[in-house]
Amino acid sequence: MRNNQVKSIAIGGMLAALAMVVMCLGGLIPVATYVCPMLCSILLQFVLQLCGKRIAWAWYIAVAVLSLLLAPDKEATVIFVCLGYYPLIKPWINGLPLSWFFKLLFFNFMILLAYGVIIYVLGITAVLEEFSALGTVMTVITLLMGNLVLFLLDFVLGRMHRLIRKK
Repeated sequence: MRNNQVKSIAIGGMLAALAMVVMCLGGLIPVATYVCPMLCSILLQFVLQLCGKRIAWAWYIAVAVLSLLLAPDKEATVIFVCLGYYPLIKPWINGLPLSWFFKLLFFNFMILLAYGVIIYVLGITAVLEEFSALGTVMTVITLLMGNLVLFLLDFVLGRMHRLIRKK
């Protein structure tokens, strides 16, 4: 029993270090602002399946705090903080009737909260300038594309869950 706990903690630590590398790479490529939090969510799915829910929550909190302190791309960090724990709540949401509706509700609320924090708490006004340069139509299209990506991520996480469980 103790040996399994040690293995779980070691695996969680290694994957947390990998997640920090991914989050720190977020400042290099502009699209990585959205890709890095998703990659970290996929790593969280591995932690959840291999180490259990308790270590997965600790992993998420550790990566979120370290990202806030160390990652250069604060936009990616806030997105991870607001949405990165999705693999942990996904089984609960899947159990609800109309789960797709609650997934959309969760994503849209959290992304609006994330950008509210980015703009009004962190004061990163460059994001506002980006959105105003895009215009209202393109901003709405970007949000709709984010919803589509959420369902693609949801599909990938579900497939990973089944593949890891088979082994």
